[in-house]
Amino acid sequence: MAENHHKVIIIGSGPAGLTAAIYASRANLNPIIFEGIQPGGQLTITTEVDNYPGFKEGIQGPELMEIMREQAIRFGAEAYFKAATEVDFSERPFKIITDDNQKHTADSVIIATGASARLLGIPSESKYMGFGVSACATCDGFFYKGKKVIVVGGGDTAMEEATYLTKFASEVILIHRREEFRASKIMEDRAKKNPKIKFMTNQTIKEVVGTENKGIKSVTGVILENTKDGSLTEMDIDGIFIAIGHSPNTKVFGDQLDKDETGYLNTIPGTTKTNIEGVFAAGDVSDKTYRQAITAAGTGCMAALDAQHFLEEHEIA
Repeated sequence: MAENHHKVIIIGSGPAGLTAAIYASRANLNPIIFEGIQPGGQLTITTEVDNYPGFKEGIQGPELMEIMREQAIRFGAEAYFKAATEVDFSERPFKIITDDNQKHTADSVIIATGASARLLGIPSESKYMGFGVSACATCDGFFYKGKKVIVVGGGDTAMEEATYLTKFASEVILIHRREEFRASKIMEDRAKKNPKIKFMTNQTIKEVVGTENKGIKSVTGVILENTKDGSLTEMDIDGIFIAIGHSPNTKVFGDQLDKDETGYLNTIPGTTKTNIEGVFAAGDVSDKTYRQAITAAGTGCMAALDAQHFLEEHEIA
């Protein structure tokens, strides 16, 4: 067998990919992981993780991912700081080319490339990401008890996150660049009926304002720009939640795998099986509903077990 041939290749190294690696390693499948351009996934830009079981005092996102990575390696997985740039699932063994122009083949592939939050794209947003700027209300809302926060967006996600944040924040201001919202009427009406939510339309965030003291950063406000007349408004704020959607990281797979209308990979219900036998999908790349570390880890476990059963059925394991 060729030197670069593997029973299982895992593309992606967030909670789904690393959990799949742990289970596949323990099954003696000797998986390799292509960690991608953001090893550890979205949790590496998350500061405090308080909702992952087993850490009663909470844990830093990057630390959690490093623990998972070390655990996978302890059982025999090999992790490489490489990204898959080309794949061929037309026949087995599957072919994968990485960004160092190396060709690899595999009897099975677990896709755990995740989804990336769509962001505003301004430098100050990046500077304060994880320090007052967040793309996940479910993950970080708890930290804003009694505080004033902004939600940016105009779709169902923005309405849902704004409504959720009222459980903690004293005031939630929903900022949208247009007058009209894309959200469904029921979601919009629910948000508008909530006395804690205020709406500011025809506004965008021009700059996130904050402080930095001895390396500790925190958001203190925003500068808003009116999309009609260009006027600027400065507002004191404690937190900013970006809710303009997510994009699944599926571009490299082209049209080889079935996707839904928004690009998320389709799997057979109750499994991680894609439309191609031997290719499995786990985590946020196939989940546009929950998008949590714990659910991603759960589907990573499922993908490894599905791959193991597939290999056994084909007498490869």
